[in-house]
Amino acid sequence: MSKNNQTYLTAFLFAVYLLILLWVIIFKLNFSIDDIPYYRSLNLIPLQGSAYGQISAEVKSNVFIFIPFGLYLTMLKGNWSFLKKTFAMAGVSLTFEVTQYVLAIGAADITDVIGNTLGGIIGIAIYAVFSAVFKTKTKAILNSLALIVTLSGAALLWLLWVYPG
Repeated sequence: MSKNNQTYLTAFLFAVYLLILLWVIIFKLNFSIDDIPYYRSLNLIPLQGSAYGQISAEVKSNVFIFIPFGLYLTMLKGNWSFLKKTFAMAGVSLTFEVTQYVLAIGAADITDVIGNTLGGIIGIAIYAVFSAVFKTKTKAILNSLALIVTLSGAALLWLLWVYPG
């Protein structure tokens, strides 16, 4: 596949990922807007509620779900500096948190912004490792893996929609 086609595939997969991210964070995995719980909460204290140095499952989930963001952003904007990529990820995460607060559909939490940004940074690091190992084949390999994960996730979502509960 040519470099242009790889870039188009990456952009397409990134768009699909962003739609899934929107569905997870804003729509709370609901298939109906009527099912979204309406509540508003704001936490500006990092890691509030973490006891004795324990990191909650929610923080770990936030880190994990943003790893692809760092990968895709690096694949599409490899010429951007690390700091610019980090600010972009933090900005998207902050936008999600503000949206939840404004629409009263969740808890806006600075810990989420930190966890999401950390996940994106891990994605950048994973790309760097792949790039060091696979050199010019990095994008093709990551696109192939992303396509497999995306198609598997789409099949799972379809099954959940067709056979709920």
